[in-house]
Amino acid sequence: MEAYIVDWLSLLTRWLHLISGIAWIGASFYFVMLDNSLTQPKNPGDTKRGVFGELWAVHGGGFYISQKFLTGPKGEPLTENLHWSKWEAYTTWLSGIALLALIYWLGASSYLIDRSVMALSPPAAIAISVGSLAGGWFVYDGLCRLLEGKENVLAALVFVFIMACAWALFHVFSARAAYIHVGAMIGTMMVANVFFHIIPGQKKMVADIRAGREPDPRPGVIGKQRSVHNTYFTLPVLFTMISNHYPMTYSHPQGWLILAVIMLAAVLIRQFFVLRHRGDIVWTLPTAGAALLAAVAVAIAPKEADPSARKVAFAAVQHVVKERCIQCHSTQPTQPGFAQPPKGIVLETPEQIAANAPKVAETVIGKYMPIGNLTQMTDDERTLIAAWFAQGAPTR
Repeated sequence: MEAYIVDWLSLLTRWLHLISGIAWIGASFYFVMLDNSLTQPKNPGDTKRGVFGELWAVHGGGFYISQKFLTGPKGEPLTENLHWSKWEAYTTWLSGIALLALIYWLGASSYLIDRSVMALSPPAAIAISVGSLAGGWFVYDGLCRLLEGKENVLAALVFVFIMACAWALFHVFSARAAYIHVGAMIGTMMVANVFFHIIPGQKKMVADIRAGREPDPRPGVIGKQRSVHNTYFTLPVLFTMISNHYPMTYSHPQGWLILAVIMLAAVLIRQFFVLRHRGDIVWTLPTAGAALLAAVAVAIAPKEADPSARKVAFAAVQHVVKERCIQCHSTQPTQPGFAQPPKGIVLETPEQIAANAPKVAETVIGKYMPIGNLTQMTDDERTLIAAWFAQGAPTR
């Protein structure tokens, strides 16, 4: 019953995380587009009112005009009815941390720890998990402060730092958990940018305007910098969120390097859209991004097993499945923490094993399964399953 309750909590939390994430990312993408699409006001009176730029749009059967004031309207009070874009970010992060706790902290022995990588106790693994999120923010924020005004150098060093963290996490946690933690660390940087810099800077500007003071431009400059960072972080974070469905990426021996290339491709593709909003179409950016993704796909393509190798009796495969897989992949799992078989895959009969042979071979050969190698599957057993699958996965 405990596992069933945790599954429901996970479902509802994941749903909330997805909804709030859509709201946050949608708002972020929209305002980046808006900021880069502004044109000079058509009405001279708007310029006198302090309008910096405007965008006309059509949507939902109506016309809209968005106007940007750098320091508020001139000659009229700032409205009290201001919308603050912050709760989308906070809800996304809080629900993400709750999901991390439900899956990777509560289920540390299954999902967070891989004893073939590092033999950690659950409390130690959870402490490292928390520390990586907090430490990532402090280092990133320190780099931003130290290299203020040197954006290209800063971008390069932040990328190197994130990849160094990915390498380190791959040598501490399970591969799946390493990917998720890189994404969670970047997500923490993003929400901390909102909480510590973007919103406080906006509040200070609003306070200055309403008090009749000339707003200090520095908080706005820093807020703009962090907002730009967040838009480039978005696609890499989204990839790590869905990566657990694709073990071909993180289960690779150089999974951290695969992640680096995919994240770089994502940044290049995002840069294309940022520039496109300004009217600059640079096709080399998405082309380079697509080329990097294609290169990764070729580099990690599985090698075909030799079907002429020694014949593998299905009885031997069934024995391995019974010893290493059936604890989770049965109608009534016996592995603690599982109320139902992962992804609904049951491997109790020869017919069920044969029907799921491609997925069994992929996940076992890639060392994605068993999760955290809880049942201590050996390399010889993985080779046996690979040979069986190469022979057409016979059940006789």
